[in-house]
Amino acid sequence: MSDGPQVLSSVRNAARVLKQFSSREREFGVSELARRLDLGKSTVHRLVTTLTSEHLLEQNPDNGKYRLGLAVYDLGAAVATHLDLHEAVVPPMERLRNTTGETVQVAVLDGREVVYVERLDSPHTLRLFLDVGRRNWAHSTATGKCLLAHLPQTELDRVLDGWQMEQATPHTTTDPKRLRKELGAIRRRGYAQNLNESEVGVLSVAAPIRGAIGGVVAAMSVAGPAARMDPVLDRITTGVVEAAAIASRRLGYSRH
Repeated sequence: MSDGPQVLSSVRNAARVLKQFSSREREFGVSELARRLDLGKSTVHRLVTTLTSEHLLEQNPDNGKYRLGLAVYDLGAAVATHLDLHEAVVPPMERLRNTTGETVQVAVLDGREVVYVERLDSPHTLRLFLDVGRRNWAHSTATGKCLLAHLPQTELDRVLDGWQMEQATPHTTTDPKRLRKELGAIRRRGYAQNLNESEVGVLSVAAPIRGAIGGVVAAMSVAGPAARMDPVLDRITTGVVEAAAIASRRLGYSRH
């Protein structure tokens, strides 16, 4: 079977190199990798040099052989976190969707954007159509503002420095000083709101989800038409905060 046009042989070979390592076989030299992969030594040398520069491999200074680097551990931890997050959030999301009748989603922060990693749709005919994996600007969404609000100060400064914020609607906050003030209020009260900021006529409320050691790892939100949500906003806000707290406890967080 021939490869599709999007397959890069260099990337495939780099992946094949990484897959050679296991808990039983932790180190390989260039010659052994070349033999296992049926590749030239010069090709393998370029591959391991590149992977080492990205910290996916590291070289043992005692014998010159290569082993998996710390970046692989970080990637594995990220996968484990996502799997743990999925198991933790789905039950409270289901209850929240059933009690509010609105779309419930969970997002994580990626730089200046949020990525929606879980979603349960509203049963209403008039609802938001949102996709898992969709991205949006953090400054104009409830989940994004919730996540920005709980960043360490130095990290928040780095994110905000030089950011020319896009104005999605006339209601979007684009002034860094005003946003900082709002983030402080979100941190104190424990939830964030978005009314008409990402899309006119849309209202959302988000609360933080904490991991086992207390850091905020995601945010859960309820989103829907403002006309339908606004009359019951207090009840929805209480429900979001409680559901996020349940997800946090399922991740091992315990408030002392």
